[in-house]
Amino acid sequence: MVRRRHLHTDGRTVVDLDDEVFDLERLSDGDRRTLVGEAALMATLRRSRTGRMNEVVATIQTEQDWVIRSGLPGALVVQGGPGTGKTVAALHRAAFLLYAHRAVLERRGVLVVGPNTLFSRYIGQVLPSLGETDVVLSAVGELYPGVRATATDGPPTAVVKGDLRMAEVIATALRDRQRVPDSGLEVPVVLRTSVRSGVEVVVERMTLRVDHAACEAARDRARAARRPHNVARKLFLVSMLGALALDEAAQLDRPMDEEDLRHARKVLWAQPSVREALDALWPRLTPERLIADLLADADALASAAPGLSRAERESLLRPYGRPWTVGDVPLLDEAAELLGEDETESGAAREPAEHEREAGERYALGVLEFTGLLEDRMMEAATLAARHETPEPAMTTAQRAGADRRWAYGHVIVDEAQELSAMAWRTVMRRIPSRSLTVVGDIAQTGSAAGARSWGGMLDRYVRGRWREERLLVNYRTPAEIMKVAADVLAAVAPGRRPPESVREGGSPPRAVLLDPDAPGALAALVEGELARIGEGRLAVVVPDARRPRIAALFPGHDDILDSPVAVLTVTASKGLEFDAVVVVEPGEILAQTPMGGHDLYVAVTRATRRLTVTHRRELPGMLAGLARH
Repeated sequence: MVRRRHLHTDGRTVVDLDDEVFDLERLSDGDRRTLVGEAALMATLRRSRTGRMNEVVATIQTEQDWVIRSGLPGALVVQGGPGTGKTVAALHRAAFLLYAHRAVLERRGVLVVGPNTLFSRYIGQVLPSLGETDVVLSAVGELYPGVRATATDGPPTAVVKGDLRMAEVIATALRDRQRVPDSGLEVPVVLRTSVRSGVEVVVERMTLRVDHAACEAARDRARAARRPHNVARKLFLVSMLGALALDEAAQLDRPMDEEDLRHARKVLWAQPSVREALDALWPRLTPERLIADLLADADALASAAPGLSRAERESLLRPYGRPWTVGDVPLLDEAAELLGEDETESGAAREPAEHEREAGERYALGVLEFTGLLEDRMMEAATLAARHETPEPAMTTAQRAGADRRWAYGHVIVDEAQELSAMAWRTVMRRIPSRSLTVVGDIAQTGSAAGARSWGGMLDRYVRGRWREERLLVNYRTPAEIMKVAADVLAAVAPGRRPPESVREGGSPPRAVLLDPDAPGALAALVEGELARIGEGRLAVVVPDARRPRIAALFPGHDDILDSPVAVLTVTASKGLEFDAVVVVEPGEILAQTPMGGHDLYVAVTRATRRLTVTHRRELPGMLAGLARH
């Protein structure tokens, strides 16, 4: 195999091509002239006249080959700075693993996790050869089925939500919902409680009682089973219904055997007053309800999170019903793990479909009897009924996996992994029990206040001694002139980190332009000028978070960020993406907007492959002194 070509299609129209070359030396000159995509860039570098460039290309190929062909077991960390091709290498690794370990991965699938939905769309275009039946692309905010969170929390809130202490907070909040009657418990009017009397519930003019000790014993017995809350709820209900039934029998002076007890429990559970009373003590909960109730109630937070400071608890408070944020998704996943699902109730939800199937079979039986086919035994009623059912659409591996929170993948790739919080890592690890991972990122680009400071700090808890690191050191996308500016930023914010070595030179030197972004037309005119200089390329305007709505309004008709000539992005949204030209607006505000603002600025100035312009109204930060002034 010398070359593989990927065709991107929209219906019957080919919209893009991408070549994957396995051996450049074996390509003829004619074949080299027809290369497109990543391979074309590599071939262009190879054609450079200097011997050093040939050595650099060989280094790039060797580095990426180590990544692509590394073994399936354990966790591989791909640490690489801007422009080193770590994302492409990781995705080609997924394709290689799907080929080399198809028996495992075709059945279980591969999960690719990115920092946001925009990045998932981007990588979905970069390497479609992964195959939609085997690969699930998901942002962190989409890891919990049914939720597509895109909003982010402020840094203080993000830090608390991302802290592993939240796992214990949620567990405590759940225990707080497993109640026994006491003087402080708010209960329905049908239920009277006191420390001495326990539970009293009125059923058909008869007051049934369960004393406090029996309530406590039922709760402790259900907890001791060490089952998820909604599963253990059945044990609690059986104990409490039994106690109510025995009290009823005692009041009626009626003997009761085991069969009588089972029947009495069933009859009592059919009473609305009993259901309401017991639901108040051990409610059936959804993850959404548990987390929404917790974050909207200062008293519930104080009870569940005594280890958090008052300021930390206040940062978590939010109005009930507010849309979920990306930081909420790991909390929902944690809650789902603790709650579980009561198979009895989920089975009840399937009963209507079962009744419909049985009715269809009875009708089919009548048809067979009327036509005489039943006597001839030519067809069974179930077979005839099945032929007239609306068939369920066939689901791919990706569709089944994406809809199932408990799906165990064969391999997981986490891109821009430095952005994941400790709680987000906990969510990812539930999806890969085998701990077969490819972790891709750059610690120097960590922008999230809850993100990684070191790979060991995030991974040792799960794969201590089973993770290995490959470093990509050559930047073949970003011109050396731009990387020189980026290196100054990195030296100021992370002195111990070394930027990758850029092998490309050329283009205009990066520049700083004094410009008021609020001045009508000034920024739009600058962008138009940059577009004219790059021709058919694409341009990004990277802005402080607070300015994005206003600046995006200056460029109507550019809503499709991946396909429009101009994209207006926050730094977070730009992670992992690249553009021919980049205009960075007000770097001082980017520096100041989060505790990781310096790392954000490093990301912002490394998105360009040809031209970089920084606009500022206030004084330019000293770390950007290398920019040419205009």
